[in-house]
Amino acid sequence: MQAGQFLTLLIIALALGLDAFSLGLGIGLKGIRLLDVLKLGVVIALFHVFMPLAGIYTGQYVGSLLGEVATTAAGILLVLLGGHMIYSSLRGEEVKSFDHQSLWGLLVLSLSVSIDSFSVGITLGMFSANMWVTVLLIGLLGGLMSVLGLLLGRKVSGNLGEYGEAIGGGVLFVFGILFIF
Repeated sequence: MQAGQFLTLLIIALALGLDAFSLGLGIGLKGIRLLDVLKLGVVIALFHVFMPLAGIYTGQYVGSLLGEVATTAAGILLVLLGGHMIYSSLRGEEVKSFDHQSLWGLLVLSLSVSIDSFSVGITLGMFSANMWVTVLLIGLLGGLMSVLGLLLGRKVSGNLGEYGEAIGGGVLFVFGILFIF
């Protein structure tokens, strides 16, 4: 794997992790036990592995169908996803509060911050990115950043979590533009 491809995957994984960080920060600000921090971090990490994995398989299939158009389609998908993340953040959409201690709440919260990993996985599948490096980076950073957000949220108060999603969306938007042109 080339250093440039690894750096690109690392930056994308960080951008996707910012969403988990902002969610973790918001939950942490409300107060959370350390055991729940660990549980939520592990489940988010697992979702950040399985969602892009499913997306990569889907993207490889779509990429084989589209051929040369796949790169442009992948770039457009990243632009749309990044733009939506920025828009949602700036609009200040409030996420409904789920009980992170219940199984249902844990799964819904984990899915909500991992769904964009599926879309990015589709894009990376079209580019034939290294599947295992991709899903492990996204999973590891998604889990770590959610734990970091949860722990930081326990320590601070304020409105820091609003900007994480906008920054992540900006990174995906820029990569989408680069892929298109």
